[in-house]
Amino acid sequence: MHTLICGSMAYDTIMVFKDHFRKHILPEQIHILNVAFLVPEMRREYGGCAGNIAYNMQLLGGKPLIMATVGDDFGPYTARLEKLGLPQQHIRPVPGTFTGQAFITTDLDDNQITAFHPGAMGMSHLNHVAEAKEVSLGIVSPDGREGMMRHAEEFAEAGIPFVFDPGQGIPMFSGNDLLRFFGQADYVTANDYEAKLLQDKTGRKLEEIAGMVRALIVTLGPDGSMIYAGGKQIAIPTPKPPALVDPTGCGDAYRAGLLYGIQQGWDWETTGRLASLMGSLKIASRGGQNHKPSHGELTYLFRQHFGYAISL
Repeated sequence: MHTLICGSMAYDTIMVFKDHFRKHILPEQIHILNVAFLVPEMRREYGGCAGNIAYNMQLLGGKPLIMATVGDDFGPYTARLEKLGLPQQHIRPVPGTFTGQAFITTDLDDNQITAFHPGAMGMSHLNHVAEAKEVSLGIVSPDGREGMMRHAEEFAEAGIPFVFDPGQGIPMFSGNDLLRFFGQADYVTANDYEAKLLQDKTGRKLEEIAGMVRALIVTLGPDGSMIYAGGKQIAIPTPKPPALVDPTGCGDAYRAGLLYGIQQGWDWETTGRLASLMGSLKIASRGGQNHKPSHGELTYLFRQHFGYAISL
């Protein structure tokens, strides 16, 4: 059975600022902010939440299906997906638009400032969950507002369990919108900053949100992650990464591990550890889709870090 990944496909233009943002942004002058960062390093990567999650799921041996809308400039990405063997039947071109574009500036502390042009994402509601066959699990990740709401409704109506991953899309939704998502979803995931936004917008504590779903998963960067499930809080450690190179796409790698573990029916301890390992491996390479661990490497590293074996 397949995992349907609803979300963005995007090109990431990634720039590295060889200093620290905090030295150049004056808090007392934030109301007249006008800064420029010299970025001698720049590259263009294939990205988008759906693209990154699917790439990582395929590394694990999963069966991802991407559901997304893209623009006239998607040709190079099409060629890449063909080379990777990732299906494209639910990737819909929208004439007269650009594919989503992220412009990311990273400083030496791995802080990021991102500008994002959604382009064709705004038409994501043209796709429908029912169009995908043999799907047993899904995820609604950042996408067009109407598309995210419609896909959540369609997963719920079809009885297909899914992860709600609002990410940077949280500002698009009211507190009531988010509560509706929680009522439809089986799982919710967010990083620690996003989790605070969810609490602020809904007026619900994390424990209350967790009570509305099967599990709430909150990633904590280098401090690992916390999974709220079954009335328990399960602390998941993060393996020390081989190098700290680029945080872009780490959350998507984590979510791929999460989806794979759920699809396999694993317990939360093992699922969280695999997800954490995927994020740790990703941060050691540039871009969201350039790490290439084999199954053998993944199983070896899992046993080395966590002391027991898994089979992929």
